[in-house]
Amino acid sequence: MTSPISCLSTARRLRGVLSLDDFEPLARRHLPKPLFGYIAGASETNASLRHNAAAFQEIALQPRVLRNVSSRTTKTSLFGEEWNAPFGIAPMGISALMAYRGDLVLARAAQDAGIPMIMSGSSLIRLEDIVEAAPRSWFQAYLPGEPDRIVALIDRVASAGYKTLILTVDTAVLANRENNVRAGFSTPLRPSLRLAWQGLTHPAWTIGTFGRTILNHGIPHFENSYATRGAPILASNVMRDFGKKDHLSWDHVSRIRQRWTGRLVIKGILHPDDAAIAVQRGADGIIVSNHGGRQLDGAIAPIKALPAIIDEVGSDTVVMIDGGIRRGTDIIKALALGAKFAFVGRPFLYAATVGGQAGVSKAANILKDELHRNMGLLGVTGINQLSAAVIDRR
Repeated sequence: MTSPISCLSTARRLRGVLSLDDFEPLARRHLPKPLFGYIAGASETNASLRHNAAAFQEIALQPRVLRNVSSRTTKTSLFGEEWNAPFGIAPMGISALMAYRGDLVLARAAQDAGIPMIMSGSSLIRLEDIVEAAPRSWFQAYLPGEPDRIVALIDRVASAGYKTLILTVDTAVLANRENNVRAGFSTPLRPSLRLAWQGLTHPAWTIGTFGRTILNHGIPHFENSYATRGAPILASNVMRDFGKKDHLSWDHVSRIRQRWTGRLVIKGILHPDDAAIAVQRGADGIIVSNHGGRQLDGAIAPIKALPAIIDEVGSDTVVMIDGGIRRGTDIIKALALGAKFAFVGRPFLYAATVGGQAGVSKAANILKDELHRNMGLLGVTGINQLSAAVIDRR
């Protein structure tokens, strides 16, 4: 149980947070440099990361006035389910190293907010624990390289009770995360004087997150890479759990489609032809994404790739998006260009690190309030009214 003093301290930390961007400097101060660098950094020059956000600034909205927007609502439906807003929490690995029981914190806050949370396959908490605490959560898998392990993982996810499976397909090889190296982050985590100093100079994280985790749950393991428990995060052989994936093909997706009876979503699509193949292979939806800029440096921003993908697969296909979304207006732009839903990653994890579940809830409320307010300023009352008509094409 959280103490009243702890709740007061959290409320004080969050008092000055007015936007999602405000969580980042708080997280920078709270986290050891290697961990903050892991979240904040992308690959090589960080070009994809920068372009993701900048691309939204190139899109202008054209509002209408005197439209009686008093009845506006952010509620929407996706795959036959109603959600309180058209956004959710993107999958983020090793969240429980950043915030105490991070995946549970994210999932519970999402459940309370009435939005979906996608649990990462590179998480440190058992997928069964997440779906028990938040039954509407989705699961994202990084496919193992071996067919028998793929089948076993898919069966485990189904047995746990997940209804939506996300296959991330843009990780054929490991990206060049030189930003992680410069920040001092490595997998496995290697004890060093530098890391020890970071722990000493960030006592709130060391005691409140790492210490509590070790005391209550032992050394964190990668719990969901396979059907069985993976290696501990400190183990020298931990990278073996990420296996060779450069041989995976669309045939693997077809086999999964045959076995998986729930909703299947393909994440990491940027090319219209790949979007069409995903639909042909039986995907119920796709997420246009460049992995938050963490894979191919210089890849097209998802919001720029979105229109051509919508043109290719049609408006009836459930196309979603992540990457660079920080404001309610960003979500409006994505939906106006044809996306059915949007996902946000880093800001929610920053919120979890500095405020736990209360921080994530505040982040969700900020984004929902922005969306609700901006819909009024734009002159629309429902999510289904967001179309290319609100975009200034000049």
